[in-house]
Amino acid sequence: MGWNSWNVWGNSVSQEKVIASARAMVSSGLADCGWTYINIDDGWQGIRGGKYNAIQPNKKFPDMKALSDEIHAMGLKFGIYSGPWVGTYAGHIGSSADYADGTYDLIKKGLVDEYYKLDRSRADRSSVRYFGPYSFAAADARQWAEWGVDYLKYDWFPNDVPHTREMAEVLKATGRDIVLSLSNTAPFAEAGSWAALSQAWRTTDDIRDNWVSMSTIGFRKSAAWASYCGPGHWPDADMLVVGKVGWGPNVRPTRLTADEQYTHISLWALLASPLLIGCDMANMDDFTVALLSNTEVLDVNQDPLGVQGVAVESDSEHAVYLKPMEDGSVAVGLFNLTTSPVKLGFVPRSLGVEGPHILRDLWRQKDLGTLDTKQRWETTVPGHGVVLLSLRPQ
Repeated sequence: MGWNSWNVWGNSVSQEKVIASARAMVSSGLADCGWTYINIDDGWQGIRGGKYNAIQPNKKFPDMKALSDEIHAMGLKFGIYSGPWVGTYAGHIGSSADYADGTYDLIKKGLVDEYYKLDRSRADRSSVRYFGPYSFAAADARQWAEWGVDYLKYDWFPNDVPHTREMAEVLKATGRDIVLSLSNTAPFAEAGSWAALSQAWRTTDDIRDNWVSMSTIGFRKSAAWASYCGPGHWPDADMLVVGKVGWGPNVRPTRLTADEQYTHISLWALLASPLLIGCDMANMDDFTVALLSNTEVLDVNQDPLGVQGVAVESDSEHAVYLKPMEDGSVAVGLFNLTTSPVKLGFVPRSLGVEGPHILRDLWRQKDLGTLDTKQRWETTVPGHGVVLLSLRPQ
């Protein structure tokens, strides 16, 4: 659980924006609810140097160690971004190089701007998306460990086992506990390798703040990964697109409706996906803070059993999700996939639940009564909305 800079700031991220987000994580009360990581995405990289000849920050990040120390002093953790190509998606240098001394053709040829980002008026981004002949993964890992990095988003397509194993090994060799999170769209054929080598891996392409993107990722592209989900290895449905987002300097409210945002958080909680906020943390409204600070909903996501919830009933108009919990209860999500209100419900026995159970609405944090094994329960669910419940033994 944490925050990532990309969905709000994109490549315009800076040290000031990151520290403002960390401070807002604390002042908003979200840190008290378990939100922990403050992660810089693409956009921080300059050129290689320092005692390890590792990637150094550009001038938007004047003191990476001071930034890390300040984040840690707040009780939070610090994350960073890279990839094994010569260039990243945004056009900064990656963890492989063109030359043995750690230099790059894109910089030698003057194809970069003042922040060492590829100037797209001079070259296409695809021109740097290749594996260089010289790997500096170990040097970069040592530098990140010295800065106090706790989380690495490692980004390329498609993810492959050799580069994943290389980074996993050099991170481990630093002696620092650094989460390895792979991005993006890890091939399902290697699911066992992602679970063995990394702590999280992206199961889809990038999310956008609209119903089609969010619902396709959540309802259609995540189910296959359920058997690989568990403590220490988490299929990642991508970052949250609630609050104010923008992917660059111009920030705007999410295009998801309020009900769609409830669906988004509820579904990611049931899927046991990593939760990374993607909004402008320093400018959250009350609705966004409330959406992200409901501890009963977050408990579904953070349940120690680590089971990914699955659809036990679904068609083009609705879905019913079930997630077993460590305390013997089950979480149930009733999702309306249409734009009009509908009545949805269930019989506990059809979910494999026997005996009387207390039914609780998790968003409202309110018990709704006791439900017997064969007793059907129904409620009206708004368009593109959800009712998230728990059933706990009486």
